Amino acid sequence: MPRRVLVTGLGPVTPIGIGKVAFWDALVAGASGVKRVDDRIDLEGIDVQIGAPVDAFDPLVFMDKKTAHRTDRVAQLALAATELALADAGLKGGGWNPERTGVVVGTGIGGLETMQENFGALARGGPRRVSPLFVPRLMPNAVAGQISIAYGMYGPNFGVVSACATAAHAIGIAAELIRSGLVDCVVAGGSEAALVRIAYAGFAQMGALSRRNDDPTRASRPFDRDRDGFVMGEGAGVLILEAAEHAAARGAHAVAELVGFGMTADAEHITAPAPDGRGAARAMSLALAQGDVQPSDLDYINAHGTSTALNDKAETVAIKLALGEAARRVKISSTKSQIGHLLGAAGGVEAIATILSMEKGFVPATLNYEHPDPECDLNYTPKSVSLVMRTALSNSFGFGGQNAALLFRRADGVR
Repeated sequence: MPRRVLVTGLGPVTPIGIGKVAFWDALVAGASGVKRVDDRIDLEGIDVQIGAPVDAFDPLVFMDKKTAHRTDRVAQLALAATELALADAGLKGGGWNPERTGVVVGTGIGGLETMQENFGALARGGPRRVSPLFVPRLMPNAVAGQISIAYGMYGPNFGVVSACATAAHAIGIAAELIRSGLVDCVVAGGSEAALVRIAYAGFAQMGALSRRNDDPTRASRPFDRDRDGFVMGEGAGVLILEAAEHAAARGAHAVAELVGFGMTADAEHITAPAPDGRGAARAMSLALAQGDVQPSDLDYINAHGTSTALNDKAETVAIKLALGEAARRVKISSTKSQIGHLLGAAGGVEAIATILSMEKGFVPATLNYEHPDPECDLNYTPKSVSLVMRTALSNSFGFGGQNAALLFRRADGVR
């Protein structure tokens, strides 16, 4: 019999707040983390000047100088999110079996800041100018590895890399490890720190980024007719997942139950979503089926909602395909309207937003949804609303046609 998976800790590090209280308060207030970043990043020659940085982050609040020196910002953000999540779960001082505790935390790109710095050093001064820490700071699996080292977690340890579906895949796979009986507790989620020149150049050349440089807070506008691309952000989102019996044995408080997970591939295009929404729809349907939830009983969807022309249209089609008539009733909103697109961290932070929305009975608005798009015609919540929720879905779709959907149930009575 598969074991039930509870969420007992939340650790968001985001452009609008660090820690679940600050993050939630900012979501409710409709705060935007999007701003001009050309004063801190060399964006000369690039026609995108905006982003969503985590300005308030100081790694030395969460780790010693040696660890900070040996890690890229992407791992620093993940370590901070893990510290916050463990504290929220009541596990900061331990309380787990090290050999039955795993870490599944991914990143879409890895240590991009380290890569850019060392390629520059190589070009300027030759091979001897490349740091001996280049590889261990760059590699994507260093994020999960550093967490296990910091906390002495000896169970399964690996990083997931599936672009913008990374964190949702990590959380779903971590849940399956618990259901199988392999582990009792998992640190799961994603991190990204890609606000560097090379990333801006690459995404801008693709035409993927918003160019609303003179109106940053209105640049991320999911599902709006006048959307012109996503806004790149950074951050980390980590959840503590536990088997129900493990959480009960230590008297833990569950904030939600993860009841369903679906993952699929579009097998269509390396960057564009399948226009008929088939892969994304099947991921949602698989999550609902695993959770034994009918479409008519789903209360809320935290959409992938990137603010790109193709994604928002395809996700709308997918929701209709997965939910049928219920698609017209369900509340939908996109957290990216406030924090931008956190790439490999997006699914982690958005899962946290989904859980908090259920817990608080409140759907944050999709900011900047001002001009309805006839091809995006569902209820995208242009104004925040109170709503009693029992079940909620968090969608994450990535380049490569990789889709993930996480289904959460409210924690009432869950122990």
